[in-house]
Amino acid sequence: MAERSSAAMAAGVREGGEIMSELTKMQFPEGYQCQYKEKVMKLANMIGRKKADAVPGGEGSYQWDDPEYVCLEAGISDEMAEVALCLGSFEKKTVPQVAEMMGKSAEYCREVLMDLAVYGACKVGTLNGEDVFWTETWIPGHMEMIVNNAENIKKYPVVAYAMEAYGRVRGGGSVGSFPVGVGLMRVIPIQSAIDGSSRKADYEEISKYVEENTIFCVSDCSCRTDREVMGEGCGHLKEDMCIQMGTAAEYYIRTGRARQITKDEVYEILQRAEENGLMHEIPNADGPGKTHAICNCCGCGCLSIRTATMFKNVDMIRSNYVAKIDPEKCTACGQCVENCPVNALKLGQKLCSSTPIVEDITSTSTPRDEEWPEEKWNVEYRVNRENVVDSGTSPCKTKCPAHIGVQGYVKLASQGKYQEALELIKKENPFPAVCGRICNRSCEQACTRGELDNPVAIDDIKKFIAEQELDPAKRVIPKKRHDYHDKKIAIIGAGPAGLSCAYYLALDGYTITVFEKEKRLGGMLTLGIPAFRLEKDVVEAEIEFIKEMGVEFRTGIEVGKDVTLDQLRQDGYDAFYAAIGAQGGRKLGIDGEDAEGVLTGIEFLKGINSGNCLDLTGRTVVIGGGNVAVDVARAAVRCNSDSVSMHCLEGRDIMPASEEEILEAEEEGIQLCNGWGPKRILTENGHVTAVEFKKCLSVFDEKHRFAPQYDEEDCVVVPADQVIITVGQSIQWGNLLDGSDAERNPNQTIKADGFTYQSGEPDLFTGGDCYTGPKFAIDAITAGKQAAISIHRYVHPGQSLVYGRDRRQYKELDKKAAILEDYDHTPRQKPDHAKGDRLHSFRDYRGTLTEEQVQRETSRCLGCGVTKVDEYMCLGCGQCTTKCKFDAIHLERVYDAEGVEFTQMPPVVLKHVKKRMERIAQKKREEPQKEGTRES
Repeated sequence: MAERSSAAMAAGVREGGEIMSELTKMQFPEGYQCQYKEKVMKLANMIGRKKADAVPGGEGSYQWDDPEYVCLEAGISDEMAEVALCLGSFEKKTVPQVAEMMGKSAEYCREVLMDLAVYGACKVGTLNGEDVFWTETWIPGHMEMIVNNAENIKKYPVVAYAMEAYGRVRGGGSVGSFPVGVGLMRVIPIQSAIDGSSRKADYEEISKYVEENTIFCVSDCSCRTDREVMGEGCGHLKEDMCIQMGTAAEYYIRTGRARQITKDEVYEILQRAEENGLMHEIPNADGPGKTHAICNCCGCGCLSIRTATMFKNVDMIRSNYVAKIDPEKCTACGQCVENCPVNALKLGQKLCSSTPIVEDITSTSTPRDEEWPEEKWNVEYRVNRENVVDSGTSPCKTKCPAHIGVQGYVKLASQGKYQEALELIKKENPFPAVCGRICNRSCEQACTRGELDNPVAIDDIKKFIAEQELDPAKRVIPKKRHDYHDKKIAIIGAGPAGLSCAYYLALDGYTITVFEKEKRLGGMLTLGIPAFRLEKDVVEAEIEFIKEMGVEFRTGIEVGKDVTLDQLRQDGYDAFYAAIGAQGGRKLGIDGEDAEGVLTGIEFLKGINSGNCLDLTGRTVVIGGGNVAVDVARAAVRCNSDSVSMHCLEGRDIMPASEEEILEAEEEGIQLCNGWGPKRILTENGHVTAVEFKKCLSVFDEKHRFAPQYDEEDCVVVPADQVIITVGQSIQWGNLLDGSDAERNPNQTIKADGFTYQSGEPDLFTGGDCYTGPKFAIDAITAGKQAAISIHRYVHPGQSLVYGRDRRQYKELDKKAAILEDYDHTPRQKPDHAKGDRLHSFRDYRGTLTEEQVQRETSRCLGCGVTKVDEYMCLGCGQCTTKCKFDAIHLERVYDAEGVEFTQMPPVVLKHVKKRMERIAQKKREEPQKEGTRES
């Protein structure tokens, strides 16, 4: 028989010329060569309950590129297969029985049978004090057993490809064929989700299976192992995930597949899995109320859950439960949506609308009564999750760059649950106290309440909540989700992006070192923002929190100068996060800007925040119209300037600075001069004396690109004793990127993938201002978390940076169409400001809402969003219930189905298939009638 290469098999051409679909053919690692072992094929046919007389590779047999054959072929010889064939299907045999059938010595047969058991082609256990051997199903069964042998993976990585392929190749043929409760695997609800259910059965309780056993072990997850080998891991790692019990545990321990654990350790593993967003499944072929294992699964890696996510064959694995939402309690915080393993939950709209909105997302097109060809499969399920229905959800969550569950923490604050509110905020933003003072408030700008009167004071509510964290006595250090201390990560830059990345990596127990070239931590939070907007003890308190999580900080070290990336690699660092910000000022390129008395805004603010407050007696001219320019102008007032004026290109209505900050500047006597661009700086004896400005006619062109047009003849000269140029920031890389493959754009921002933040140097990730250019702190914080997710995946072998990852795409509801007839008329609450001479002090005099004001302000929230459930797609795992802080989502028992022992499945399945065919035929007959009704 001619050999077929991996290339030929990858082309999907079978013996006889049959063309296979790309989706239903097995993938092979490069270099694989089929060995055509006929007795091994016969063994595969026996395990698969094929006809005994089927010709290997012929009609009625598996084919040579089928995963069932490939997984055995890798490590089993024909001689071994000959012994295994004596076992039969689902029959337990002793060594003497096999030796008699083989006509060989018991010693020989025992040795081969143990080799088969170690490989995973049969099981071994004891019965009446004697070893017995037997074969089982493919999945759950031999394929997991083969993959769970770490030596097999090292020697024969093709077995991982085979297990991955099994469900994909065979999955399409089983769609719609299994009634609820009868699949080979089954979801078991998280027990806390059904503890209050009066209708629950004991076989639905995970504790039942644990308490019925006395011996346990834990192994790596075989599904995640497959994904890792293929380079398609989802970031949920394989270690210590799958629990075996009873005879399965005995087999796994005896053959070196797992380590023995106690019952207490079982419960610890289950709890940790639940906390980390995983769900429970059990092998469902042992008979009603019986199983030998508990799997802790994710929807993005588990091959069993793929049955639901890719094929929409949910009935084959679902529990008896379905999630139900109480819309009155739901706040659309999004925690349930983000943790649902099968994307059965989405955020929608609670408010009534004058235009159509999505009310019900339950699938109506399903395999229950429709044929289910490939074009209906969700092949891209690992990258196409949707968080929001087409008609949108809460504007606050949508517009926040971090997509914080604003509506959720506002509701928690209204209930006095401030610590829980803080925990919800820190899911996405570890610096709520900082952001409560300097955030650009995208959420408030989008708030639906603003359509009525004034937006909810979201930032002030957040500031009040975050006050708890500033008090060390009230500070709660979060529990670490994992322990990856063996992986070292270097973060370059201790600004908001770097600190955020450090926080989220610390949650997973990484060993983290933050390198900061300045003597103080915080980046622009510390050096670039004046204290009257952000007092430094607030920044220091939130950094102290990160220190308490175990993060190490090294100040006064410039990477690229004092130590290089290569030297850090030699020191054992596995990945890097470059978050150096944009800490340099920018010049204008005009005459006179090198004169004495001219400096950049960044230079000025850094000096002030470093304790070097300049005496700006005289006239100060600030060039620029953004928030930094306002900060500079207000700081100049506090540095004894006799007068301060701001000159910018933009008109008052399109100034980049926020309206609130502009008003504060005007209140402090700062003169705004809109529509003027600098032409030159006039000097005398090397010192600035004035600035000549020219009239700006327009700032942007018809495509809204920055392209200012001037009237060169319309000029004005403004006397000045000092000029502060605040027209942007520059990125100062130094020698950091020398010798690397990382590239930069013309504006010196680093090139990187917009989703994963990976640069051209594979182990170097980035984010914040050095990637985007100057933006807001919350943007940098968001980037830091996303980079942490990428770094976690990068430093572990076989993990994809994209598979199973939430792309966090949100859409806001149509506020103009929202019907707002009945609402609380409480006016927006404003904090009192401390009294004092603020024009001569850098103290932040802005106050914080009182608790009474917080209660009044939170009552103004309209509660725009709500979660919707696709009750067909819901598996009833209960993960959503563990994440909800509002008691708004529960599991309801809507099915009543027990499992069936494997050998008893065929008649149950055949009966169900017959009924399904009848439903499909009936639906086809009714469709023309419905079409005719629609036309008439």
